[in-house]
Amino acid sequence: MPLNVAIQMDHVRTIDIAGDSTFVMGLEAQKRGHTLYHYEPGQLFMRDGKIMAEAQPMELRREKDNHFSLGETRLIHLASDVDVVLMRQDPPFDMSYITATHLLEHVHPKTLVVNDPAEVRNAPEKLYVTHFAEFMPPTLIATDRKQILSFRDEHKDIIIKPLFGNGGAGVFHITPGDENLNALLEMFTQMYREPIIVQAYLKDVRQGDKRIILIDGEIAGATNRVPAAGEARSNMHVGGRAEKSMLTDRERDICAALGPAQKTRPYFCRHRRHRRLHDRNQRDVANRPSRNQPLRRCLPRNEDLGRHRSPSVDICS
Repeated sequence: MPLNVAIQMDHVRTIDIAGDSTFVMGLEAQKRGHTLYHYEPGQLFMRDGKIMAEAQPMELRREKDNHFSLGETRLIHLASDVDVVLMRQDPPFDMSYITATHLLEHVHPKTLVVNDPAEVRNAPEKLYVTHFAEFMPPTLIATDRKQILSFRDEHKDIIIKPLFGNGGAGVFHITPGDENLNALLEMFTQMYREPIIVQAYLKDVRQGDKRIILIDGEIAGATNRVPAAGEARSNMHVGGRAEKSMLTDRERDICAALGPAQKTRPYFCRHRRHRRLHDRNQRDVANRPSRNQPLRRCLPRNEDLGRHRSPSVDICS
């Protein structure tokens, strides 16, 4: 049964079709006969208790520099005009992002919002994953400069990054002899009010960090992201490349530990100690009325996993 799918995202003109999961999901939905609508977060609003957006019909195609067409702008009521809303804008996870989750809660689950807005709000990237500390490298989340310097003294080789960043932006590798840490802390203090995250650097990340896709807590596929030469970050945005990958016994053990937790929570988790874990919001889809069942098939096939950036939460870097 065809669905009306509204995608809340940064403008489609800005995406890299070679590495963006929203594009892949939209293509697959379109292929299966669903109608797509595009709107940016700033076009979402509430009026007299009704959640609406200024949206445009959207068509996608895998053609470089010609990957989309948008129709005329129209006002849509998210509670009645669409079956599904995909919340796909990039972080930062700031008050604007949080406000969007509050607004979308008004229409979910009558209109299926993927992922559940409350769970998106309750699983902010690098904080949620601290509940799985046994799978993380030594990690500090702090504002106090004394604590950060003490952590650096202990671990020497560290990674420092904003707590709510994305795409590798603001990620710095501080080596034992690097004299820039104090200057970086001054910059972070000026740019961010939130604490920062500091982690012991794992040299094996040069061989890549692995993304493992879990659906209903079960392994569905995996890909390895390898940093470009001379780069500590493996993000696709900064030149990382995706490679096919098999799972090690250790990675299967991690999946076995996290899978049950993911079944009980409708958001995804990503574990990175050169591995990643995801749990797509399949349980909500499976429990929806039959009119929304086809969305389950809108997600990318396993062979697409190496080509796109998946929505997820960092466990560690």
